Amino acid sequence: MAYSRITGLGYYVPDNVVTNNDLTKWMETSDEWIQERTGIKERRYFEFGKDTNYSMATAASRQALDRAGITADDVDVIVYATITPDYFFPGSAFLMQRELKMDGKPVIDIREQCSGFVYALSIADQFIKSGMYKTALVVGSEIQSSLLNKSTAGRNTAIIFGDGAGAAVVQATSDPAHSILSTHLHADGRYAEELYMKDPGSSRERPFSKELIDEGGFNVFMNGNAVFKHAIVKFGEVIQEALTANGYQSSDVNLLVPHQANIRISDYVRQQMGLSEDQVINNIQRFGNTTAASIPIAMAEAWEKNKFKEGDLVCLAAFGSGFTWASALIRW
Repeated sequence: MAYSRITGLGYYVPDNVVTNNDLTKWMETSDEWIQERTGIKERRYFEFGKDTNYSMATAASRQALDRAGITADDVDVIVYATITPDYFFPGSAFLMQRELKMDGKPVIDIREQCSGFVYALSIADQFIKSGMYKTALVVGSEIQSSLLNKSTAGRNTAIIFGDGAGAAVVQATSDPAHSILSTHLHADGRYAEELYMKDPGSSRERPFSKELIDEGGFNVFMNGNAVFKHAIVKFGEVIQEALTANGYQSSDVNLLVPHQANIRISDYVRQQMGLSEDQVINNIQRFGNTTAASIPIAMAEAWEKNKFKEGDLVCLAAFGSGFTWASALIRW
């Protein structure tokens, strides 16, 4: 039986650093207020004319490929997660495929919000385990800063999100001792409107009209209390599901890489699991919430700092709009 293993990680974040103090130019807020609620000190915003969703993904992918010791020619499939594509259609995966000169190779675009990377990793894992493909490129990339309402009215969401991309090379292995052990995916559409951007939507009579823009449907809406309450429950549940499926418990986990949603959520989950601060990878302080890109960026940074040791039990976990939640358990 084939197993899958992450063999390379890469990331790209724009050069444009936006601090909490920078946000005070646009809205009534403060560095103290933002840090207290989210843990975020700064985030990156894309530079118009330089960064695109697919160009960031391409940069992250090239780094991951280089670290895996392979080229784009060796990749059998791209699984690309984003909620902020460059075009309404086709997806940014096609643009990255073109940039990497991977003509003819299949690409899969998924939109699973903050759980996007774990969903994409699961898809790649299943392709490899089935024997259909041997090498997959798994990507999460987001440009969210251009979609935010950077006024006091939109403050509760605008302070949270940033831009960036992360990528992982996933390859077949015959060694189950160093592989993705399992992935676990969930969703509940009853809460779709608790965190969403309504427009543009094809079911509206005039999806791009000025009237629709004035109504605020193009702004991100988040019911922060509802998201927080569900997140702290579902994070714990989906992590425990992965551990139980493989006969482990929290004390066996060496590293937890959570989606970078809010430092308070990460701290709550860490305390519930009995993990030390060093066992949880957090970089939300510097990059904010980069949605589908947050886990691969955090993983790539952790790899650069030699956080992953051979044989480590690593857990990935995410929760986001949809609602969606997911986990992956990996024996490094």
